[in-house]
Amino acid sequence: MGLLARWGMNSTAVEDAHAALAALAQAEAGGRGFRLVLLDCQMPKMYGFALAEQIQKQSSSSHAMVMMLTSAGHLGDGARCRAVGISAYLVKPIRQRELLDAICQVLGTGPQMPDVPLVTRHTLHEEKPSFRILLAEDNAVNQVLAVRLLEKRGYSVVVASNGRAALEALESELFHLVLMDIQMPGMDGFEATAAIREAEKITGKHIPIVAMTAHALKGDQDRCMAAGMDGYVSKPIRSMDLFAVMERLLVNKPAVNSLV
Repeated sequence: MGLLARWGMNSTAVEDAHAALAALAQAEAGGRGFRLVLLDCQMPKMYGFALAEQIQKQSSSSHAMVMMLTSAGHLGDGARCRAVGISAYLVKPIRQRELLDAICQVLGTGPQMPDVPLVTRHTLHEEKPSFRILLAEDNAVNQVLAVRLLEKRGYSVVVASNGRAALEALESELFHLVLMDIQMPGMDGFEATAAIREAEKITGKHIPIVAMTAHALKGDQDRCMAAGMDGYVSKPIRSMDLFAVMERLLVNKPAVNSLV
């Protein structure tokens, strides 16, 4: 749960299948149904596949996406997953990046359908569509490090050295997301964000903006959100934290060929 919380997700942990079904029903009755269920295949009293089947039958929670984690894969498990509506099947041990990728992919595809491939470790390592990222950062060293990090993750990156350059880039090119340094010369991140949001009042569009700040002071995140930003990371940036914020915002975005 600590890992999910670090990725900005609200989670509830239960000890067995019966408690899981009760929690799903209670959440739905309270108007706050779960979007995702992470379940272990090997559980006492009720096996993971049986629980997944019950989740699908329990009409009140049928919208919940289901991911199965197992200690040992068996022949035919893929077909069983499709039969009971499981969207992802990962064999332990699972790397943090793989888990995050799988969660983002599952939440972005919608309920498991016959023509939607089951998400597995193999599919996660297949080539993914590139997203175009605008990096507004004035420090040359930080620029190089961030570009390497993002390109290794599979993103396409354009660098702007200040807020004014970021606005010019947005006027001439299309991007999926902006990584906005707060402290930049000429025009800082707050001024650039205000200009972007003002322009969007005319276009009707909304590009996600993630604030990056070297001063993790109390209240910084609230100030960034109030300024119209969609996410916040503090420097020095931890790659998993950055990707968690970015991919949460990109999960329902179209691929690079469908920007317009």
